[in-house]
Amino acid sequence: MTTEEAPSTADSAPISRIVAEVAAAFPGERISLGEMATAFGDRAFGMLLLLLLLPGLLPGMASVFGTPLLILGVQMGLGLRVPKLPGILARQTIKRSDLLRLASASSKGLGRIERYVRPRPGFFTSPLGERIIGWLTAYVAIMLILPGPGTNGPPAFGNIVMALGLIEHDSKVTGWGMVLTIAGCVFATVVLGAMVWFAIKAAGWIF
Repeated sequence: MTTEEAPSTADSAPISRIVAEVAAAFPGERISLGEMATAFGDRAFGMLLLLLLLPGLLPGMASVFGTPLLILGVQMGLGLRVPKLPGILARQTIKRSDLLRLASASSKGLGRIERYVRPRPGFFTSPLGERIIGWLTAYVAIMLILPGPGTNGPPAFGNIVMALGLIEHDSKVTGWGMVLTIAGCVFATVVLGAMVWFAIKAAGWIF
C-alpha cells in the first residue's frame, strides 16, 4: 500500500482500523505527524486530534500533547480545512509499534461508540460547526497544558467524542461531544480557578 492510497482506504474503514491501516502504509519504524496528516486526507484534523488526545489521558503526558493540540485547534477555529503543521511539529514522530498498540486499544475501548457513530450531516459537521470544534479543542489544550488535579480527563474525554464524530461526519455524536467537552472545561476551569484563589490567599497569609 502506498501513501497515496491510504486516504481512500481510510474513507470506508471503521475508526478502529484506520490507525492500523495508516501504520501499515508506512514501513518505517517511526511515522511523522506530517506523514499521518497527509495519509488521513479529509479526516486529518479528527484523526490527529484523536491520536493526540488518547495518550494525553495518561498521567504526566497531557502537557506533552497539549501544545500540538492547541495549534490544531486554532487552525480549525480559523477555518482551515487541512492541517498546516509547523515544520518542527510535522517532523515529530511516533513509533509504528506504538501506533499499532493504540489502534488495538482503541478498537477495544471505543468499539461500542464506533458501532453507533455513522455519517449524519448537520450543523456540527458544517464549516461553522468545525470552527466551534476548533476553538473548544484549543481551550481543552490549555486545560491539558495547565497543571491541575483531575482537570485533564473530563475535557479530553469530551474532545475525544467530538473527534470521533468529526472523523465520521456525524453531527449528532459531535454535538454530544461538544456538550461533554464544555462540561469538562467548566469543571477544569473551576478547579484551576480555585487553586489560583487558594494560592493568592496563602501568599497573603505568608507575606
